[in-house]
Amino acid sequence: MTASPLLPLFLTIFVDVLGFTLVIPLLPYYAMHFGASPLEVGLLNASYAALQLFSGPLLGALSDRFGRKRVLLSTQVGTLFGFLVLGGAQSLWMLFAGRLIAGATAGNLTIAQAYISDVTPSEHRTRTFGIIGIAFGMGFLFGPPLAGVMAHRFSYAAPPLIAAGLSALSATLTFFLLTDLPAKSTGSGRSLSFGRFLALPAARSRLLQFFCYILSFSTLIGGVPLFLAQRFGYNVEQTGYIFAFSGFIGAMIQGGLLGRLVKRVGEERLALMGMLSMLVNAALGWVSTLPFLLVVIAIGGFGTSVVRPSLTTLITRSVPPEEQGAALGVSQSLASLGQMMGTVAAGALIGRGWLPAFGLLSASFAILGMALNLSAPALPSPSEPSPSR
Repeated sequence: MTASPLLPLFLTIFVDVLGFTLVIPLLPYYAMHFGASPLEVGLLNASYAALQLFSGPLLGALSDRFGRKRVLLSTQVGTLFGFLVLGGAQSLWMLFAGRLIAGATAGNLTIAQAYISDVTPSEHRTRTFGIIGIAFGMGFLFGPPLAGVMAHRFSYAAPPLIAAGLSALSATLTFFLLTDLPAKSTGSGRSLSFGRFLALPAARSRLLQFFCYILSFSTLIGGVPLFLAQRFGYNVEQTGYIFAFSGFIGAMIQGGLLGRLVKRVGEERLALMGMLSMLVNAALGWVSTLPFLLVVIAIGGFGTSVVRPSLTTLITRSVPPEEQGAALGVSQSLASLGQMMGTVAAGALIGRGWLPAFGLLSASFAILGMALNLSAPALPSPSEPSPSR
């Protein structure tokens, strides 16, 4: 792949993720400011995912039919309006409205992944997907501490308004810097079928592994702000620094180690190694000191950093090239379902004071992902064509 489309795509993803990470650690504190319970905090996080569950495959299929760039621009505009509603919220229902608007147009990551898949040879795809991981890592490095400082020193409305400005910048970068690509399909409508992708053994195994990964990750991320508030008494600013540490770990791994690890062990084994590392989340219920917490985050951060790009590549290799956008849309919808389940479960458990159960639940989902990995059917080598229908 040439470097020309990669730089604007990285900039677009980074700006978008930075906007996202300005808001995610803030939401529990913002919601509690309006009197929300821990369960309602989980439902607030799940509301975004509920809309994304349906919008993900639709937007992925539309990008197959009409081209990646124009659909990506539409999703970025939707994200912008969602952040503006959050920034102007005067009550809890307005927070829900802002997240629902953003969820209905949440196709940015799906379409970015499909674009990368379009322009990257299969054998180099995981390393290239790592740019999304680097963008996430850098976003978590800079976004949460900035959100914490702005919310703590100004108001809870400040981070969403900054995120809205970043979303506008992201759309501008996409419009001027990203080259459009020809449509990948003729739009027969088949791309929207969940069942059809899940009926393919190779695709089903990787999609379900991805679902288990998201369940584990979302349970963790959805509960960490509440966990830190209960166990350590952290405020929004201190929580932002913990997220920043996690982002630093992710950026270092995906920026320096990911390509070498893929070359040495391959995507399947790397995904297995990553989910094995995520078992450390089981220790969270017994964390009582900051050094212990940082060790758990560092080990788990390795897992989350390598699993997602590995499984994303495996998903694209398990379907025909003309339907990679739709398959990634299905993966995004499964991710949305996992986010709904994980965040609500985390809020319910922590709300009852069951902190050990919170960590154990996250680890149990990683165990399911490992079992699916070990039983997965083989895929063609990267130099061979993807499976046909």
